[in-house]
Amino acid sequence: MRSLSALAVVLLSVAFGTAADLKDVDPNVFPKDDPRAKELPKMMWADATKRMKEANLRESKAFADVTTKEQWEKYRDVRIAKLKESLGAWPDAPKDMKVKVTREIEGDGFVIHNTVYESRPGLWVAANLYLPAKPPEKMPGIIIAHAHHGGKSGGELQDMGMTWARAGVAVIVPDQLGYGERRQHDFHSDKDYDKPFRAGRQDYYFRYNSNLQLSAAGESLMGWMAWDLMRGVDVLLKQKNIDKDRIIMMGSVAGGGDPVGVAAALDNRIACVVPFNFGGWQPESSVLENPDRDFAWFGEGYWESTRGLKNGARDGFAHFVIVGSVAPRKVIYAHEFAWDAKTDPAWPRLQKVFGFYDAKDALRVAHGKGSVRGPGGPDNTHCNHIGAVHRKMIYPALKDWFGMPVPEEYSKRRTGDELRCWTEEAKKELKPKKLHEVIGQLNEKERLAELVMGSFPKGHPLPQNFPDLPREERRALLGNAWAKILGGIEPAEKPKLIEGKSEDVASGRLRRFALEVDAGILVPFVLLTPKDAKEKNAVVVMVAQGGKAAFLKQRGEVIEAFLKAGVAVCLVDVRGTGESQPGDGSPGRGGSRTSVSQTSLILGQPVLGAQLRDLRTVIRWLQDHKELNGKKLAVWGDSFARVNPVGTRFAVPLDAPDLPHYGEPGGATLALLAGFYEGGVKAIYTHGGILTTALILDSPYVYVPHEAIIPDWHRLGDRAALAIYCPQPHEQSGHISGRNVGRNEPPLTANAEWVVEKLRAK
Repeated sequence: MRSLSALAVVLLSVAFGTAADLKDVDPNVFPKDDPRAKELPKMMWADATKRMKEANLRESKAFADVTTKEQWEKYRDVRIAKLKESLGAWPDAPKDMKVKVTREIEGDGFVIHNTVYESRPGLWVAANLYLPAKPPEKMPGIIIAHAHHGGKSGGELQDMGMTWARAGVAVIVPDQLGYGERRQHDFHSDKDYDKPFRAGRQDYYFRYNSNLQLSAAGESLMGWMAWDLMRGVDVLLKQKNIDKDRIIMMGSVAGGGDPVGVAAALDNRIACVVPFNFGGWQPESSVLENPDRDFAWFGEGYWESTRGLKNGARDGFAHFVIVGSVAPRKVIYAHEFAWDAKTDPAWPRLQKVFGFYDAKDALRVAHGKGSVRGPGGPDNTHCNHIGAVHRKMIYPALKDWFGMPVPEEYSKRRTGDELRCWTEEAKKELKPKKLHEVIGQLNEKERLAELVMGSFPKGHPLPQNFPDLPREERRALLGNAWAKILGGIEPAEKPKLIEGKSEDVASGRLRRFALEVDAGILVPFVLLTPKDAKEKNAVVVMVAQGGKAAFLKQRGEVIEAFLKAGVAVCLVDVRGTGESQPGDGSPGRGGSRTSVSQTSLILGQPVLGAQLRDLRTVIRWLQDHKELNGKKLAVWGDSFARVNPVGTRFAVPLDAPDLPHYGEPGGATLALLAGFYEGGVKAIYTHGGILTTALILDSPYVYVPHEAIIPDWHRLGDRAALAIYCPQPHEQSGHISGRNVGRNEPPLTANAEWVVEKLRAK
């Protein structure tokens, strides 16, 4: 009987046109059978792909126009300077770096020094230093960066260390940041967590968290990895009888070649670099019809940040430029699998660069066989770091260039425990810190200098006399500095308007629109206006990652409160939210949102910068709308993400099936940004935001999306400075930490009443 009554109500509603309840309203601007609806989730990726191709063509043409050594060096110097700038702040190299040998292991013709060295205050590198038992009068030095497969104790790394040390070479193999003795998580074996996960991959996966934290502090994982390698060169140069003119740097096949390529570009002490799988052809590469346009010159945009560097496409430091900048020093262009000079588009470019110096012999090649897609074996040279088959092609080049005899391969591998550098005594004496602790200390020092002492660190974007300037001048300087970080944030001048269906809803009328802000970028939104309005309505713009649909389902009472108070409501899906959310909308490491966000950074603009452009465009459109009072407009930034309650287990492997909930602070940040840049906004309310970078740095575990972190913002005061310098009244609630911990306090109608009060104020 109840089901029949419910059906009757539905039929009567249809027959007499009863207004729909908000939670039952279709939030989408485009019907499901509309091609535009199907393209919206792919929109950001399609736009990024188009812009990447444009950058490829621009830089391909610029390089093609380089015809002399002088032109090359001018081209190179601008781009390498931009590379260095993109990687973060560079401290002065330590004059007397702390180095400690914690154990010596005697071998057959060699000795291993288990060593730790302090690359930054509190941040120590664990490294195995292989030395000849009887050092020659002048010996070369080799530093090897391991692959992302594992740390310094890998078998191939040991083989190289022992083999070359027996041949009279000093070899240092450090743990890269986040690996082995420098891991930032709690998962050493499969016994450390009670559900299925890949124990051997956690060092690799947690690079994602480390980069997010470094990025939040204005740094980069690539920058810190390269710095650690440079300090490893310092350790080599401290060794007795070392030949400073024969320092060689090698990077292993997956994740080792990238940082050595960057380090060699920035450190002229390195006489030769061997950057496996970096600079051009990759194991996943394929022959392309138009490589100038379509080749991955700037790497790939996904969670592994070292493979696609921030601002690379914008500022033109393609990977071949980084490797080519080493010329006329020596380069072994190295590949894990089969390689063909005729199909690698980077090879003729590298040859051209070395040709400017009449140094084509300073560019050699090493490669293996087969393909990454095939099984390992004699015809498919998979390796964890640098395999014996690859070393055979490296030896002749080192002999020709540096007089190093081809060594006899030696392998008598030690256990990981034997190669462990940290002892309990050394820990007590040296007090090594975790990465988040070191970053936190840097952040505190910079903020203290800025906010208390009124001075800024070297290279700061604000002037030294900033605290003494008038408030409006300070605000303008901050706005310019933020705009530089955020990219193109100015609203579109003449966006194309698309109108969808309209319908009556409870307490008002709902109309569907979209604005084409950029070519191919559609911003859908709905406008709800109160019934029987006797004058132009004030309007509140609401934005969140969940978009229109989440607002209608979860903030119905708040929307109703606005409408009953005579205030119109605009629910907007800026790019990457709501209808245009990429993929399944997952905020985690492997999701489409992360790939889009990292690709956007390669192109030179954080996602939040582009979203701000969208939001400001909609605000300007609303302010010009004839039925609305554009002088009375408020912005509401929200989050519908579940917070993690006190007691949540945060120490979880990054591929575990039960990760904690991720926060969604983007809506709150966008609302404050809109208020900061749009003077016509009268009030701002935010919910679910992060107040300061410090809250990202309180542990190794981070549960906010990739795009929530805006590189370099900490130096400009984070969201806290936005709140201070926003000219409008603003209220904030539901703050979260970087682990998405906060009070579960959803916005109430009282928050809507506060906004209405501010809109009505004269």
